Amino acid sequence: MESAESRLTELEIKLSYAEDLVDTLNHTVFRQQEQIEALQRQLADLQRQVQAIPAGGARSLRDEVPPHY
Repeated sequence: MESAESRLTELEIKLSYAEDLVDTLNHTVFRQQEQIEALQRQLADLQRQVQAIPAGGARSLRDEVPPHY
């Protein structure tokens, strides 16, 4: 049978690993939230750009002059 001291040491080691894992996961979630917010800003900017295009802006590619002309 294990002694109480060795069991306590084992629990402390496991707690240390669990705390490290929680810190790592917290940092990961924080970074992901920052990325989500950046993507939401980019999406909002793109939506504004699309809404700013005039209604008659959708023309056929045949009407476009190639850039080398």
